[in-house]
Parts: sequence; C-alpha cells; structure tokens
Amino acid sequence: MLRRDPDDLNLPNPSGSSSRTQTTRIVHRSCSLCEACCGLDFEVDGDRIVSVRPDHDDPVSKGYVCPKGVAMASIHHDPDRLRSPMRRKEDGTFEPISWDAAYDLVAEKLNGIRTRHGADAIALYIGNPITHNHGALLMRHGLTKAIGTHNSYSAGSQDTSPRFAASHYMYGSSLVVSVPDIDRTQYFLCIGANPYISQGSAMAGPNVKARVRAIRARGGKVVVVDPRRSETARDADEHVSIRPGGDAAFLLAMIKVVVARKGFRAAAANVSPGWPEVARKLERLSLDDLARSCGVARDLIERIAHEFSDAPKAVCYTRIGVCNNQFGTLATYAGDMLNVLDGRLGVEGGSMFPTPAIDAAAMAHAGKMDGHARWRSRVRGLPETIGDLPAATMADEMETPGAGQIKALITFAGNPVLSVPNGRRLAKAIEGLDFMVSVDIYINETTRFADVILPPDGVLADDHIDLVVPAVAIRNVVRWSPPVVEQRGGAPHDWEILHELALRMGGGPFGVPALDAAYRVGRKYGWKWTPTSMAELLLRMGPWGDKYLPWSKGLNMKKLAAAEHGIDLGALQPGVERRMYHRDKRVHLAEKPFLDALDELAAHVARPIPEGEMLLVGRRDLRTNNSWMHNVPELVAGRDRCTLYVHPEDAAREGIADGDVAILESRVHSGEIRVHVTDEMRPGVVSLPHGWGHAPSLPWQKVAGSHPGVSANDWTDDAVVESIVGQSILNGVPVRLRAKVQSAAA
Repeated sequence: MLRRDPDDLNLPNPSGSSSRTQTTRIVHRSCSLCEACCGLDFEVDGDRIVSVRPDHDDPVSKGYVCPKGVAMASIHHDPDRLRSPMRRKEDGTFEPISWDAAYDLVAEKLNGIRTRHGADAIALYIGNPITHNHGALLMRHGLTKAIGTHNSYSAGSQDTSPRFAASHYMYGSSLVVSVPDIDRTQYFLCIGANPYISQGSAMAGPNVKARVRAIRARGGKVVVVDPRRSETARDADEHVSIRPGGDAAFLLAMIKVVVARKGFRAAAANVSPGWPEVARKLERLSLDDLARSCGVARDLIERIAHEFSDAPKAVCYTRIGVCNNQFGTLATYAGDMLNVLDGRLGVEGGSMFPTPAIDAAAMAHAGKMDGHARWRSRVRGLPETIGDLPAATMADEMETPGAGQIKALITFAGNPVLSVPNGRRLAKAIEGLDFMVSVDIYINETTRFADVILPPDGVLADDHIDLVVPAVAIRNVVRWSPPVVEQRGGAPHDWEILHELALRMGGGPFGVPALDAAYRVGRKYGWKWTPTSMAELLLRMGPWGDKYLPWSKGLNMKKLAAAEHGIDLGALQPGVERRMYHRDKRVHLAEKPFLDALDELAAHVARPIPEGEMLLVGRRDLRTNNSWMHNVPELVAGRDRCTLYVHPEDAAREGIADGDVAILESRVHSGEIRVHVTDEMRPGVVSLPHGWGHAPSLPWQKVAGSHPGVSANDWTDDAVVESIVGQSILNGVPVRLRAKVQSAAA
C-alpha cells in the first residue's frame, strides 16, 4: 500500500518506447465509461488521440464498442473542458487560479465551516464515474472519514440502493450480486431492464445483443417485461407490458405459482430458516389482486411462471426499472427469491456469483463500510445504504435550520441538479450554501454554483484497473489499463485531488485515524500512497492472487500488466456459500424489512387503480451516459432524443399530434416538452430520458447548451420515496399531459 515511489511497480510502457516520443503508438485500454468495459485501441501521437477503435483481441468485448467509447477522444480534446482551477466571482463568471491558491481556499473554507457548525455541515455528492475510477474510489472513504460527515450522497443512492439493500439482507453484503449466466441459459426473463442499450447494468458484458440472440439461436426463449417495447423487447420472443411499479406484484405472483406447482426447490443448505414466515405472507396475497395491480393478466403470469420453472436452465434478471419504483427493494428481493426458490441460484445457466480478482465486497466488509440504516437523515429520518443517505433529502438538509444543517457541499463528477428529484428546488438550495467545491472537468448545471472547481487531468492520463465491475460481470475478467496520454504538468489526477483534500482536512487515504496519522508523518520521509499499489495488494491477496508467494502461479500486477488485452479467467463458477457474508453462510429470505414490505404491498394491491392515471418512466439511449456526454457533437447529432414518448390513444385523447409541444405536469413542476407518438408505450404511460436540461450551461458547454432538452427530474417528486431505502421513485411518477394552448397571436 505504501511505496517510496509509485514507479516501483515497474509496469510496462504500452508503446515499447519512451512515452515522451512523438511517434504514433497504439495503447490498449478498457473503455471505463460503463459496466461493459469494452476494450479499445487508442492511436496516440503525443497528447493527441488520433483515433479510437475497438480492440478485436479483447477476450470479452471481442471488437464490440458503442458510440460512447469511440467518443472518448472527443472528451479528451473538448475545448470546453476546464484545464485549470476556477474561482467563481460575484457576478457568476469564473476566473482561473493556481492549484496552491485553490487548495488553500478550499481548506480554509471547509475547515472553518466544520469548526463553526460541525462535520455534518459538510456534504458530499459522488457521481457515477467514480465507479470506473479506481483511484478516486479508493480515496473516497479516506476523504469522507477525514471530514467526519454523515451527509454523504451519490448517484447510487438514486438508482441502486434497492439492489444494495436487497443484497445486504439476503447475502450479508451490499456488493454481492448474483449475475445472469446469460451465455449458458435457456430462458432469460428480463424485467425492468434494457440491456441492448445499457450493455447489462449489474450484468456487465459487452455486446449483450449478440448474447441475447445466441439464447434464441440455441433454442431458448427471451421474455422482456417492461412498460415500453424497448430495444431489447423488440428483439425478444415475447414482450409483456406491465404497469409501472408493478414489478414486485408480478414477481410475487410468479413465486406463488412456482411454489404451488413444484414446492420449495432450493437446497436447504443454502437458505436460512424463515421461509415458512415468508410463505404465510405470500398466502395472504391474492393472485387476482397481484395481477390487477401489475396490469398483467393472471393467465399470462401463470404461463410465464410455468415456462420459467420447466426450462432446463432459466434465470430472472431485474434492474433499474425494478429498483426505481414504489416497491424497488421488495421487487429486487423478489427477483432474487424467484431464482432461489426455483433452484436457479448458483447453477449454470441460472443466476451466479462472479469470483472477482479484486473483491470489493471483501474490502468493504473488512473496512466496515457496508450496511443499511446505521444512521438516518436529520430532517426526514431516511436511512443510509452502504454509507450514503438518499439524495432525495439533500434539499431538506440544506434548507432546514438547526444543528447539522448542510452549509457546504463537495461534488465529485456529479450533477445532482439534473440527477436528483425536484432539481429546481435543489438548485435553489445549493445556491444558498455558504461554500461549494466541485471536482469536475466541466462547468455544468450544478458546478456553476461552485465557489471553486478543481478539474482533474482526466481518466486517460492515468492507469486504470476495474474494482467494481468484475463483481457483476458475466465472466470472471481482470484487466489493468495503462495511461493513454501523458499527465499534463501541474494537473493532478482525480485521486490526487481527493488525497490532497483529505490531508488538508486532517485525514489520509485509509480512513482509519491511526493509519492516517502515521501516513502523514511518513510522507515527510518520502513515503507515498498510490491507488495502484493498493490495488496490487488487493489483487495479490484476492482469490486469483499469488499471495506474495514467489512460487505461486497466481496473479500479481506485473502479470496483469503484461496481458495487454486483459485476462479472461473463465465462466462463472457454481456455488453459493463461498459468496455469503452471513455467519451461517446462507441466503436470508425472512429479514424484517422484507416482511414489513410484503405487508405494505398487500395493502397496496387491494386498493383500486386510480382512474385515468398517467405515469412517467425513464428511458435509456445508446449515445447517452447520464448527463455528462452531451457536449460531444457526434453523440447529440441527428434527431432530438429528449422527447416524451406517448401512446397514440393518450395523444388522441388530449388532441396532441406527433411533434407537438405539450404541457406535462406533476405535483412539483409544469413544463413544456416535445412529444413523440409511438405504440411502443403502454397506454397511460409516458417516457422521458434522464440526463438532459442543459440550457443553464450554454455559456460554458456550447454543444450541450445548444441541445438542451429538459430534465426529467424536474417532474420527479422528492417528497415521495421508497419505504425500505428512502430512494426516489423515478419510475411511476404521477403526471398529467395536456395540449399546449396556442395564443391568438400565434
């Protein structure tokens, strides 16, 4: 973990020559933008990226890449990217300052606020890119502990907390996730996910389209359950249109059918006592009520349940649409429980556990970083999940006076004004803070309020090793990627910025007071901490590592670096017990939060569905990565992607034609949006993509500001949250749609 010089790793130069030469060279690197981690070939001339192409020798992606991966060069060369620290002036414009001046100002302000108001007066918001940045990820815990705050928020608290909580209670670790063995299954039940576009969120695997089509080619069946006939659903054997928020009811109905038909098939050794209590809760649920609530006919549910149970190899996969609704945690648990009860957990072609070379779950468990409801938010009492409070309560904590009120905010690679519900309210709350600092390469809808912006050099100037993705990958894969370009003089990496802030807040990289204190002393004698040396320790001590034994054939960083295209360690391995973190090494089905949620659902499904309801859901696009890649011209070219999808029946009822601008209203917002009429939507459901709303950024991001769109989260209600984790309900937002009234002059 500690080295006198990070170059002690002696990692090979990918070009085979000095990185300072101007000779064009090819660098093989993981995309590191999303979970697919496609292999890329960068042709580089000095600091200039000449081209980006798919790496056909990558053992997993095998030459596949999406438009976002190819666009990485455009981000690197973007003229709107920040190249030096910026300080906001009183008139709202920004001026460059030196790194020393920036660090001094940030440390002075943050330490002053902590002294006057306490550690909880400083909040953190961490964006999604940290998942694919091993240096920043390894420094996050140290920075949070250095500050001492409980007010930590993240993009994960917006879309993944139900998955984390379900895993925590079922498997004993938030970071243990069972992954569909998509390459060997015969029946793929895909619920609330669009893997053709996402490339398999929590099912990381490049070119999912080819893998799904291979299921059908070998005689299997693909069923997609979604309120929209998505890109994946169009290619499936069967699309089941479901009412938004109905996933838990649908899955529990399937479970009732499967258990009634074949009983409890899971091996008793893998499941803790408590199933009878769950069974009693299920008995009180009526199949007819469940079917009516989810909007899927009972006979259709029964047929799919029979097909699933009869298939020789079957798997149920749930993701973002299932997480982000009223019963997100219960629905996620129900998807896993279906796999457990039908004997599909830990077997080939079912839902299996990866064996990651660097085990993030083990690291989090050892560092006591994992858990749920260990503390709660000050104003609304919402629980933390794996260290983060629900972002839905950020504005409450900023606006409500009293001890612990948020006075300062640190954002890292995040844009909560576009990512958090009721974004307009949050923007006003952020604007009223005493101080804000952002680690970001852009001035965006959130960072425009920052007093100081600290821009890192960018991920392509640093090496990279995947820490999180292997835990949800469809094959056991590990890869170290070298830097593509040289680090610019004076420009720090992401992790170096967080490292400096942690030191100036009295902490260090470990998040353990004694170790951090020793480290601060050791730095005076030349000791350095680097994330790659930490990753090497985790790799060598991991399940595939050499354990520092000279005769071992296991992995170390030099072997990994020598495999320039990465190492495919093979298919997922059967078994359950090895990935259980409960003391009894079993899957827990009868934890109290699940039992309480089953009672809540029973009351819900008995109620009538509101007449004439209209519900808003999200949508993914292949050219979009949340909110931060819309300043790339090639990714926003062509048709307008920020449109509201509306079923023809709903459009006709309101007198709205394709291409019209209509008015969309929710409890918290009313605004204009252009409509696209399409029969791929379920009647009564409209869809708007996430991550747009760039009009405020036009002065700083010319391309994004010229293609602004609207923010779906302006309509999302921050007062309504899921009961177990307190997460925002992003799918199934009640809305009203009406035609825009044209003025007489028009």
